[in-house]
Amino acid sequence: MLSVIIPTLNAGDLLKPLLESFSQARGLLPCEIIVADGGSTDNTYFVASQGDAIFVEAQRGRGRQMSAGAEAAAGDWLLFLHADTHLNANWIAVVTAFIADATNQRRAGYFRLALDDDNRAARVLERIVAWRSRFLGLPYGDQGLLISREMYESLGGFKGVALMEDVDIVRRIGRAHLVPLAATAITSAAKYRRDGYVLRPICNLLLLGLYRVGVPTRFLYSIYR
Repeated sequence: MLSVIIPTLNAGDLLKPLLESFSQARGLLPCEIIVADGGSTDNTYFVASQGDAIFVEAQRGRGRQMSAGAEAAAGDWLLFLHADTHLNANWIAVVTAFIADATNQRRAGYFRLALDDDNRAARVLERIVAWRSRFLGLPYGDQGLLISREMYESLGGFKGVALMEDVDIVRRIGRAHLVPLAATAITSAAKYRRDGYVLRPICNLLLLGLYRVGVPTRFLYSIYR
């Protein structure tokens, strides 16, 4: 069985269409949906309940929330997915094929990134992300992460860091064990429309550089916010 783990914080409006898409998939792929919530004050709990998802309360922070979701999961395979992301129509066949291949027990898969924006800058950013993921081995959390429970637990799971939990785990997985999946994760471009398609990536690159030289993630989180 596949366990889909979605970290949330006041994400009720985003969560509803995502859960609806998974309800249609359950007849084709046995899966459970786990919403790992970091203290929402909106209707996230109600939406999760209506969407037949397991609701798990966790300490705020994506790393801690996804760790709590994984602990509550019953599946042999784990799919971590952000609430503002949904998968294109062929994801079920792609995920099923990946899981069925025994050699992937020690690999992790990630999706191609697409932004829900017709802006030309969005297409440029998508190509940069594809290059970064393939050649640097750095897919981010908004591209999803498909990993066997066995491998996840052998790595020690997600760490309870304030930021960069996605970079931390893919570095432990290693580029040689990361596989691009032939399906697309369509992600909200709201943060790029708000902050700009130039400024936002530059800030992200700055944060990554500071993280790589050992700046504490608590400090990085304060900059990020």
